[in-house]
Amino acid sequence: MPIKSYLAHPEEGQKEALIAALSKIDHCEVIPSENKDLLIVVTDTENKTDDEKVKESIETIESLKLLAMVSGFNTPKNN
Repeated sequence: MPIKSYLAHPEEGQKEALIAALSKIDHCEVIPSENKDLLIVVTDTENKTDDEKVKESIETIESLKLLAMVSGFNTPKNN
């Protein structure tokens, strides 16, 4: 179960547009900064394939200027 956190920097004046676009992506939670043009993005997916799809979806958003991963880990399923 990959869980990753990112810092997302919007294009100039596009913070609200980026929040709206990220909020539409499954397995993705957005936490806006109150005093900076910065968003915290947390993804929680079932497997590596879904994780890659979510990251690709995020990277195609036009209002996104920069995406930096802060932390990531994968918890293996118990059999």
